[in-house]
Amino acid sequence: MIRKFISRVLGRKGTGSPSQPAVIGAAQHGLQREQISRGCRRTIETLQEGGYQAYVVGGAVRDLLAGLVPKDFDVATNATPEQVRQCFRRSRIIGRRFQIVHVNMGVETIEVTTFRGHHGEQGGNKAQTDDQGRVLRDNVFGSQAEDAARRDFTVNALYYDPTAETIIDYHHGVADLKQKTLRMIGDPKTRYREDPVRMLRAVRLAAKLGLMIDPEASRPIREMTDLIENVPPSRLFDEMLKLLTSGHAVRCVTRLREEGLHHGLLPLLDVILDQPLGERFVMLALESTDARVGAGKPISPGFLFATLLWNEVLVKWELLKRRGEPVIPALFQAMDEVLDVQAEKLAITRRIVGDIKDIWALQPRFEQRSGKRPYGVLQQPRFKAGYDFLLLRAESGEVDQAVGAWWTDFLHASDEGRAAMLLPPPGEARKRRRRRRPPADSAPNLPE
Repeated sequence: MIRKFISRVLGRKGTGSPSQPAVIGAAQHGLQREQISRGCRRTIETLQEGGYQAYVVGGAVRDLLAGLVPKDFDVATNATPEQVRQCFRRSRIIGRRFQIVHVNMGVETIEVTTFRGHHGEQGGNKAQTDDQGRVLRDNVFGSQAEDAARRDFTVNALYYDPTAETIIDYHHGVADLKQKTLRMIGDPKTRYREDPVRMLRAVRLAAKLGLMIDPEASRPIREMTDLIENVPPSRLFDEMLKLLTSGHAVRCVTRLREEGLHHGLLPLLDVILDQPLGERFVMLALESTDARVGAGKPISPGFLFATLLWNEVLVKWELLKRRGEPVIPALFQAMDEVLDVQAEKLAITRRIVGDIKDIWALQPRFEQRSGKRPYGVLQQPRFKAGYDFLLLRAESGEVDQAVGAWWTDFLHASDEGRAAMLLPPPGEARKRRRRRRPPADSAPNLPE
């Protein structure tokens, strides 16, 4: 009833079926062409001048309607990749699973996608899939209506024409956004088999937009989590990075647990969500990341993954030390073992792996607060990240807060102040204590 009412208010024609989409004018949707980036508008204008259809599509339209600022703008068109390539001198075709075109407009890179068609037996077209139904290669082009049907969620199947300032809505996406509902297009089980990453995307979008996942889309997730095992590590890493850097990481991780997606998805999530100390440390890190995203500050994927994996490193490090391994070699062995296990799930880039190791390797060095060693720690390229990591450890209760406080004071002290703060080496302290003992002949006289 509510859905029908919203449809009428938004001026839908008919039922908004694929053959008769709703065309929503500016007076109803409230978007303005100036909200679209200049590079995206120029891309669309060039394609339209060439005789092609072209629209802003998907997440950008969804976010603008939700009152959010899009990170980027994607374009959908009926032009094939080769035709798009001919329209823009600074462009290139990329992708194997589905070809797209990257168009360079100044500092912007606009992703232009050709309308996708049905990948079933219709018209003799069939996508290449694996044994579980995951689509491997799918360069099948079609109409705008077919493209809308191929998209995952109704809120992502929205097309905005900045020239006419209209939204084309095939699947009641605007109404669902108003109703705070994330609804799947088509049969959820089939769509999850085609691309298991959609289960993670459902959690991320629901957390980001404050939506409730439609029960029909939520119900199959728990029984289909094993499909995540079939996702290439590189794609899984990209999706997890989007989820954890969305500015809503705390809600995302909470929703992952509610939907049963954390078990088996990442070894680190299985551990941290079942151990109070590990969970507190990770939640503090995620809260800090969310705050930085909200404030428009840069974030470090290396720092984030270092926090997520640290509890695993601690467990292995302590085990190796109990076996008699030296402290530093034991730490590096634990680091390698944890990252090797993680590589089976996530294709973490070498640069990020390097950042992670640098942050971890600094932690035992913060215990050294005597002599010239603290000055050497300050000179490390990743000192600030390692220092922030130490403060999180102190706040979570893993290390004494006095250690973090000492480094905070040392970081901001003058040269003279730093020299005065240095602790004596452990051996030197014992020598001084021995020197303070009074000689035997100076002992006080005892009563006879």
